[in-house]
Amino acid sequence: MTRKAHSMPLAKSVGPMAVFVLFFAIAATGQTPPTYPRMAGYAGILHPLVTFSEDGTTPNFRDAYVVGFPTGLNLRKSAKVGFSVEIVPTIRSEKGVAKMSNLLFHPGILLGLGKGFTFAGRAAFETGGRFGVTPVLNKAFKRGHSGTYFLALPMPVRFGNDHPASVTIGFQFGIGF
Repeated sequence: MTRKAHSMPLAKSVGPMAVFVLFFAIAATGQTPPTYPRMAGYAGILHPLVTFSEDGTTPNFRDAYVVGFPTGLNLRKSAKVGFSVEIVPTIRSEKGVAKMSNLLFHPGILLGLGKGFTFAGRAAFETGGRFGVTPVLNKAFKRGHSGTYFLALPMPVRFGNDHPASVTIGFQFGIGF
């Protein structure tokens, strides 16, 4: 009997303490679900890899090097859907001369696919006179205190400005914050 009498008060005092410690342990891990709507910015570097058109196949790095610097804002209504606006200045280096060759205005929708994947369907309006759409498959691969790192595969489809329609395959790396 004496044993039970002594263990009962100990169990009662450890119970609230265990709940208190468990609550702060869970809170410290940062596992709180995000709240919506939610806004985030991002910046990256884009390398078009190869462009296909009726004029032929044009790989980047052969006669010229083209690189873009996408910067944007995402407004997420939920984990599944959001809106994004992106601006991409492009630099072209050819025959020893580098210059800004284009500025792209790139609004679109975001569809969360789960497991860090997002599909972006973007409209495209270029200062070079081209327009079109850009489907993008995006994968967040590392989340940390300084931001979320991601990889993306954009496939710009462009028309206009007396050039044949074209499709490009690109590679993008960036950080969201």
